[in-house]
Amino acid sequence: MPTPHVETLKIDELDCWRIRHNGAELLVAQQGAHLFSYQRDGEQPLIWPNPEAVFKQGKGIRTGVPVCWPWFGVFDRNPQSVKAMRQSDQPAGAHGFVRTALWELVATELEGQALRVDLALPVPPGGFPGWPHQVDLMLSLVLDDQLHIHLTSHNRGTDTVTLSQALHAYFAVSDVRTVQVEGLDGSAYIDTADGWAEKTQSGLLHFTAETDRIYLDTPAQLNIIDKDWQRRIQLTSQGSKSTVIWNPWTERAKAFDDMADDGWQGMLCIETANVLDDVVTLAPGEAHTLGVSIGAIAL
Repeated sequence: MPTPHVETLKIDELDCWRIRHNGAELLVAQQGAHLFSYQRDGEQPLIWPNPEAVFKQGKGIRTGVPVCWPWFGVFDRNPQSVKAMRQSDQPAGAHGFVRTALWELVATELEGQALRVDLALPVPPGGFPGWPHQVDLMLSLVLDDQLHIHLTSHNRGTDTVTLSQALHAYFAVSDVRTVQVEGLDGSAYIDTADGWAEKTQSGLLHFTAETDRIYLDTPAQLNIIDKDWQRRIQLTSQGSKSTVIWNPWTERAKAFDDMADDGWQGMLCIETANVLDDVVTLAPGEAHTLGVSIGAIAL
């Protein structure tokens, strides 16, 4: 078994790690514990390699797997139980605050054929500014023939805490206009691009316009079928009942300064989430793990 190789590097303003194990490579930024590249030797990348991504302090990276926590999306769209956790008059940024916080690499261990990398977010005394709760966060990356991502929230405080969250993964596809998502047939969803209308998925999901949907009570396994690249990306979730699927399409992409105008064609976000009614409530001492396993097989 090859020895895993971990090296530090700097990309623009951000300190990062390159992790190689068993024919696969991960790139992870310390800011946000943000995994921004996953590729197996000789294969197409699994994470969208956004050439316009910005690596600046205090700015989220537009690719990879941003960690959205302790709220998801626009703050005011979150349930009242999540909003009540925040105690601040300052504007709340989208997707919470941990995606720009500095995490610590606390362990790199071989477990049989797998490599596990653990990153922890230290909680300041009294909690984070405007969010005064003692919840420890651990992001574990396990690399075997797949990539397993686990985000564990552990309430160390004396009050019950409610949060929403997501592993906001940007997947690489040959062309979003020709791929399909399998596993959502019959699932109810909220179409946020159509006035938050409630709808039901029929058959395979195809992409013909801007897509921003919150699927409810989704199954544990979804597949991205990419015939041009002759592969199926398999996603297996844990601790999640909701899935967000997003592609900005033509006009939204033009508004981003960290995405090429045609960048939308090569990416598809499928976000393993706890959002809307699928929030996480942690009593004192309780923990919850949100996870997704990512692998590809040939068609």
